[in-house]
Amino acid sequence: MLVVAIGGTLRAGSSTEAAMRCVLAQVQARGATTRLFSGEQLNLPLYAPDCVSDDPRVTDLVSAMRAADAFLLGSPGYHGGVSGLVKNAIDYAEALARDPAPYFAGKPVGCIASGAGWQGCNVTLQALRSITHALRGWPTPLGIAFNSATRPFDADGACLIPELDRQFSIMAAEITGFGDRSAA
Repeated sequence: MLVVAIGGTLRAGSSTEAAMRCVLAQVQARGATTRLFSGEQLNLPLYAPDCVSDDPRVTDLVSAMRAADAFLLGSPGYHGGVSGLVKNAIDYAEALARDPAPYFAGKPVGCIASGAGWQGCNVTLQALRSITHALRGWPTPLGIAFNSATRPFDADGACLIPELDRQFSIMAAEITGFGDRSAA
């Protein structure tokens, strides 16, 4: 099983990226392979429907999305929604529109949102779940929104909040459990 994660920011030490890494570590512990597209890997040309970029980073992202059995999407809450950086990367899923199973069809998608306050992260989580539906994916029952102002990670990216860490484990189980069933 391949789980492709897309999200984070261009800032080193992003709490969104740290959260995604925590989930991916749990996914790997359950036997899945993972790919993370974060930071500079998301610094892509703006998506344009009539002129898809041949940038190698775009080609790599689209190939990984095409091969994925499941997804993990993560975004900070920027001004009431998903960051432009993350949304731009997700928009490249349009390259999968004519595939036999278009977009994220039938695949589990874990959604994580962070914000320097509860309002931003919750609104962003809802937006990620709506994007997942639009791409025909199945959002995991648990979506994770967390307040990054609480400093939930140490300098090495380890989660300092036991309940949040438990949510990462639950999400990993939902992604891999549903992914195993959908692959069958």
